[in-house]
Amino acid sequence: MRTGAPAAKPLARAATFPFAAIVGQEEMKQALTIVAVDPRVGGVLVLGDRGTGKSTTIRALAALLPPVRAVAGCAYHCDPADAAGLCAACRATPRGRRRAAMVPVPVVDLPLGATEDRITGALDLEQALVHGVRAFQPGLLARAHRGFLYIDEVNLLEDHLVDLLLDVAASGENLVEREGLSVRHPARIVLIGSGNPEEGDLRPQLLDRFGLSVEVRTPDTVPERMEVVRRRDRFERDPARFAAEWDAAQQALRERIAAAREAIDGIDVPDGPLAHAASLCLALGADGLRGELTLMRAARALAALEGQTAVTDAHLRAVAPMALRHRLRRDPLDEAVATTRVARAVDELLAA
Repeated sequence: MRTGAPAAKPLARAATFPFAAIVGQEEMKQALTIVAVDPRVGGVLVLGDRGTGKSTTIRALAALLPPVRAVAGCAYHCDPADAAGLCAACRATPRGRRRAAMVPVPVVDLPLGATEDRITGALDLEQALVHGVRAFQPGLLARAHRGFLYIDEVNLLEDHLVDLLLDVAASGENLVEREGLSVRHPARIVLIGSGNPEEGDLRPQLLDRFGLSVEVRTPDTVPERMEVVRRRDRFERDPARFAAEWDAAQQALRERIAAAREAIDGIDVPDGPLAHAASLCLALGADGLRGELTLMRAARALAALEGQTAVTDAHLRAVAPMALRHRLRRDPLDEAVATTRVARAVDELLAA
């Protein structure tokens, strides 16, 4: 169903702090670049103290993402090469009449307090009242299709919205049936969430939908804190000039991500690292097989970012904490925090 809704726009880049200028928070930056290379990793959950740059870093990711090919004028920016994933309007348009265009990968904010109608879409009241036409107004899920949906304060999200996002994340589609409308459209999204764990826990079902989980802490050295303040102050006084100073570093990151995307399908995953990934998940008692899949996907993306041709145990060691810390069962006889438990298991398994 084609509507007059404008195509999704990227977050404003002229006023966005450059990703390359973020001080510290290496694990968070690495996790986000991994997901930028391979969205199949499954998204990123960023938990930590307030004022540590979580939202700034996540929003800065948009400027690094290579554009994608989409059907021109489609409200869902469908992939013209994916016949099975087209929306109803694109399927109804003869293939020869579908024009393609390069569009930015959407990075869409889901604000705290957003209504279900705003997220899923609803009846276009202007069309209904002015023209007497019953038309669908796409919501945030439509805008985020083939991109990223960012949820700040994700641990405060209302339960019925969590249920909605779980359904969409599992099916890759958004179904809206209300007010005489029945609309189904593709909604393949990568979830990125941030929050302060002191303000509440996530439901286990939602937690499991994040491929990677990273922890951020307030910088604990004077030089690092000084550099954070110095860069932020310079950015706020002259955003354009500050961004221009980081153009070269930003471009190098873009090229690195684009090259890794091209190379990732050719990265080999030997039996050795694969066996170690399975053994690690067994040793930690991770439920299901999603842990192994995430480990391998994240390790392969990291190998591609580093220009390697095969996954090694070093890549497993680097991504294991972020891939597994949120998948552990709580052991009442072992009070070690999740990160420490993963690190201990990795050291024991990969000591040789």
